[in-house]
Amino acid sequence: MADDDKKNNNDKDKEKEKEEKYPTPEDKLSVTQHTAVVDGRTLSYTVTCGTIVLKEEAEKEGKSEGEKAKASVFFIAYTLDGVEDVGARPLTFSFNGGPGSSSVWLHLGLLGPRRVETMEGGQQLPPPYKMVNNEFSLLDQSDLVFIDPVSTGFSRAVPGEKPKDFHAFKKDIESVGDFIRLYVSRYGRWTSPKFLIGESYGTTRAAGLSGYLQERHGLYLNGIMLVSVVLNFQTIRYPVGNDLPYILYLPTLTATAWYHQKLAPDLQKNLRKTLDEVRDFALTDYTLALMQGSALPAAKRAQIEKKLARYTGLSLAYVQRCNLRLHYMRFCKELLRDEGKTVGRLDSRFTGYDRDAAGEFFEFDPSMAAIMGPYTAVFNDYVRRDLKFDSDLPYEILTGRVWPWNYEPHQNEFVNVAETLRKAITGNPFLKVFVANGYYDLATPFLATEYTFNHIDLPPDLLDNIAMTYYEAGHMMYVHHPSLAQLKQDLVGWLGTAVPGR
Repeated sequence: MADDDKKNNNDKDKEKEKEEKYPTPEDKLSVTQHTAVVDGRTLSYTVTCGTIVLKEEAEKEGKSEGEKAKASVFFIAYTLDGVEDVGARPLTFSFNGGPGSSSVWLHLGLLGPRRVETMEGGQQLPPPYKMVNNEFSLLDQSDLVFIDPVSTGFSRAVPGEKPKDFHAFKKDIESVGDFIRLYVSRYGRWTSPKFLIGESYGTTRAAGLSGYLQERHGLYLNGIMLVSVVLNFQTIRYPVGNDLPYILYLPTLTATAWYHQKLAPDLQKNLRKTLDEVRDFALTDYTLALMQGSALPAAKRAQIEKKLARYTGLSLAYVQRCNLRLHYMRFCKELLRDEGKTVGRLDSRFTGYDRDAAGEFFEFDPSMAAIMGPYTAVFNDYVRRDLKFDSDLPYEILTGRVWPWNYEPHQNEFVNVAETLRKAITGNPFLKVFVANGYYDLATPFLATEYTFNHIDLPPDLLDNIAMTYYEAGHMMYVHHPSLAQLKQDLVGWLGTAVPGR
């Protein structure tokens, strides 16, 4: 027997052994009916909840070998009952970020017909936690599909496949995009107005998907909703030599100091007026000072130091020790140090206590701690009790198992998917983008988002495709009830511009 024939037979034997050891998994779905009150209307809807096996076409030496199961993707889909023309009904795909986050935050905080109960300002309540009707759900405007990327939620690589293959910038976009194509095909939604909504790294994914769906599958979107945005990682990463984040974080440091009453009386009068003043300083005098480095004259340096102290509520001595560069993580520890408190990263309205009050960085993010317990408990009860989906797997709310994350093809450079979004909009000039910013978000600061979109280089007649909104809360601004109500109102108004004939 020729060597090639032997090799082919050995390969076939190995594949057969693998198939016997790892049989092809099957879809597992649960379908239930429910009602909810949204904006004063009682809505009847169907929930399809479970896993769909994602397959890839397998080829070897130019020959098709059929489809090969790669991952079991967990999703929860909400579809409004009684719709005559489902193909005309808007459809929104939702995911969060991390990388490593499930879709639970947007699901049970903003979009779904049920949400986690919190206090008016977003503060946590004592356990046991409860779920309440979400009168601000987007279900009255659009069907909703929540997607958990592989290794988050109940989504897993199938036995025999390597989970780490999905823990990558490019593969993540491809797998989520292929799931979207599969869902649209199976459920007859190709003619529906289609939207994406992502939060945090989910905005990175959404921008990447705008190009992948359009170029790979010919699936054109009506709009993308970006909540707490990071498209250009140069705006939030602090390697030595990159001064951009120090500039772009400054107004959020000011907003935080304003909230905790640490600014001078004249700056405490009006938040937006104060932020306009600080934004102007950051983009002019402060930028020019950092660009000069050690060539900055001593007198000018002293002026900048005084302004930084004034705009952050930190002592002049501390600002001087930081060499004009205030890292937000140090700020979280320093602002309320005299009170023995830290402030949150995701939402700097929240405060916490560390064992080591003299440390440089906080020991935990109090804003993350405030929401992790309620969302985890409520979801695990809801998916089993109400949605009738059972699994002994842990539902990975927010997991570190996806790390290290592979950023190829962006190795040795900052990830920047703003260019992908620009190309998608110029290729599909009807694509609208909604941007939600929290004033107290120290993970994705609002001036960094403004900077990104001010450098996206869209032609003038497409600049109106971008809608920018702001809320007096943090990264998950919807945990703050007034911001949740305003965000729903803003989304409804924006959707009217993104769907022809609405």
